[in-house]
Amino acid sequence: MIDKILLFPYAITLAIRDLFYRKGWKKARKAEVPTVSVGNITVGGTGKTPHVEMILRTLLQSDDWAYSNIAVLSRGYKRKTKGFQKVTREGTAALYGDEPLQIAKKFPSVTVAVDKDRIEGCRFLCHPDELQTSKKARKCADKDIPAAGIIVLDDAFQYRKLKASVNIVLVDFYRPVHKDMLLPLGHLRDLPGRLRDADILIVTKCPPYMDEWEKGKWAANLGLRNYSTATCKGRTADGREQTLLFSYIGYREMKPVFSDEADLRYMYARRLVLFTGIAKDTPLRNYLSDKYKIVKHFHFPDHHKYTHADIRTILSAVHHNPTAVVATTEKDAQRIVDTKKVPAELKERIFQVPIDVNFLSESEKAVFETTLLGFLHPEA
Repeated sequence: MIDKILLFPYAITLAIRDLFYRKGWKKARKAEVPTVSVGNITVGGTGKTPHVEMILRTLLQSDDWAYSNIAVLSRGYKRKTKGFQKVTREGTAALYGDEPLQIAKKFPSVTVAVDKDRIEGCRFLCHPDELQTSKKARKCADKDIPAAGIIVLDDAFQYRKLKASVNIVLVDFYRPVHKDMLLPLGHLRDLPGRLRDADILIVTKCPPYMDEWEKGKWAANLGLRNYSTATCKGRTADGREQTLLFSYIGYREMKPVFSDEADLRYMYARRLVLFTGIAKDTPLRNYLSDKYKIVKHFHFPDHHKYTHADIRTILSAVHHNPTAVVATTEKDAQRIVDTKKVPAELKERIFQVPIDVNFLSESEKAVFETTLLGFLHPEA
């Protein structure tokens, strides 16, 4: 009872905001080109970045969008720059944020940009010529971009001013929404009822196999009626058709963080020092523990900016375990490269663990691709 009293001011604020948008008292605008929003209603850790990458691969492999100018627009969390910026592969996490930089490096044919104002960001992506004349773009360092034909919006589900063509919302398998609470007592940053606004719901970080009964139970807890595991579709309380899918994390072979200075022999070590600055690193730790003996594990806050003191701490663990390899995440790799004066004895043994996401079955993958592209089709 006490938790409901404490959370009431936040809950009523969210409810009023939601009412204003549903009644049309506050207007939501659409971008000039199709947009795909990837978001969640919880604080961090649902796997937005690998799902954005999966969506980009889907678009790049499709007949409809493979030859279009695809763009990604992110807020650029914890970046030092202001306003609209094109993310360059030669830039730093400090300039753009670790996630946009990671995406830009992995997808050189995709335009990646950051802007806290998503409406403004979409306008610049659709009309890059305005970057030359707009006062709001005067701090934009690189203005040479093609006009976007489609935009993937990273973490934009709470940005109600912009109405996406399709909303993809992620839910963490290990943090079920129906068992969570609003901030600050829980992890929810929006009302659970907002899940009904999703076009596609994806339960992330699932075990590689789930039976039909467990999937049906998840559907019921998420408010879906008459859910079919064959079609992956059900109905929300207000009668909307909604697609519910299940994905899991796949890990790939480690890659050097400092490729020019790495000693690849460390990949075959038996002992490992792990450091991470992400919301939840349990799956990564479990994966690595099957291959290595983890002799030291440093868990820093999400989006942590590494300091000389952190480097010394990691180096101390290496001195105590001189044959160990040092591992971290792809996102952390973007930030550790920004850290000045990383000693050579650390650079030669730091490796990142790339990840991707997969659906639990080929049929789910096919449903996702068909559903996503169906929302984006010009005649849809």
